[in-house]
Amino acid sequence: MSDYIKDAIITGVWETFIMTFFASLFSYAVGLPLGVVLYSTSKGRLLENRGVNAVIGTIVNITRSLPFLILLVLLIPFTRAIVGKSIGTTAAIVPLTIGAIPIVARMVEASLSEVQPGIIEAATSMGASPLYTIIHFVIPEAMPSLLQGGAINVATVLGYSAMAGVIGGGGLGAIALQYGYYRYDKPVLWTTVTLLIIMVMLIQEFGIRLSKKHRKA
Repeated sequence: MSDYIKDAIITGVWETFIMTFFASLFSYAVGLPLGVVLYSTSKGRLLENRGVNAVIGTIVNITRSLPFLILLVLLIPFTRAIVGKSIGTTAAIVPLTIGAIPIVARMVEASLSEVQPGIIEAATSMGASPLYTIIHFVIPEAMPSLLQGGAINVATVLGYSAMAGVIGGGGLGAIALQYGYYRYDKPVLWTTVTLLIIMVMLIQEFGIRLSKKHRKA
């Protein structure tokens, strides 16, 4: 393996990290509030509102059901309007974020739904408002599950980032495609795949350990 390829792989690792980090950050900035709204407006919850829940739920389900490669292509005009280009690491963050938002929203909703009703009843009996109950009781109680779900989401975004290489998104996915597939360079292909697997395993292990630590606390 030449020095040029080695440098390209190192750059690919960095680009993959950048895409994964910022896409995960932005997706949680939007997906976390959406998940809270989906949870709190569902039937029997603190802010039950079937209309709001149905509208947001439908949008989330439609977005989540789209294959990511199709979403990448559909969002090219939107990506170009946001960042001024449709290829490269920065451009790939846009579809990665949008693709991850519905996943985050549903994960957050599921984590909050695991909180025991008795905790909510105790909070409301003390006169806590619905918003106060969600922020100070429901979310802290669901934190271990939220952290574990967060690790799964980051690993999902990492996997999506590899697919972004199809449209010139950069990262390890682009290297695997350009050298491993188009040029039949099997060592490069297996190296990039191995690095992606290691990154996913590290993220998941970190999330599990953080969740267990928070659960004990």
